[in-house]
Amino acid sequence: MKLGAFSTSLAVQDLAASKAFYAKLGFVPVGGDGENYQILRSGSTTIGLFQKMFEGNILTFNPGWDAECNTLESFDDVRAIRDALVKDGIELTSDTTQEKSEGPASITLVDPDGNAIMFDQHV
Repeated sequence: MKLGAFSTSLAVQDLAASKAFYAKLGFVPVGGDGENYQILRSGSTTIGLFQKMFEGNILTFNPGWDAECNTLESFDDVRAIRDALVKDGIELTSDTTQEKSEGPASITLVDPDGNAIMFDQHV
């Protein structure tokens, strides 16, 4: 299964303080609105800072993107990933896909230890 780019989405209380902290670790802004969320990168490592947008941290996969948000020529669509996971007995906690739809959509699930995982396809 091709999961796409990986990042960690962090739920933060103070976006400015978090941006300043991660800047000291070498992260630079590469996306986001700068007011509610900011995407940061250091080398091939990407993190997203999301101020009061969700509870807890999320492991995020972006089907269709490489680590620099470039669209891949070939990838497993989030709907195919959804179907494979459901077939394997994994329960989804949210699903914005629609049968026979294409393009942007997302699914979320929780691992056995309660860690949230999101497949967030933008293409």
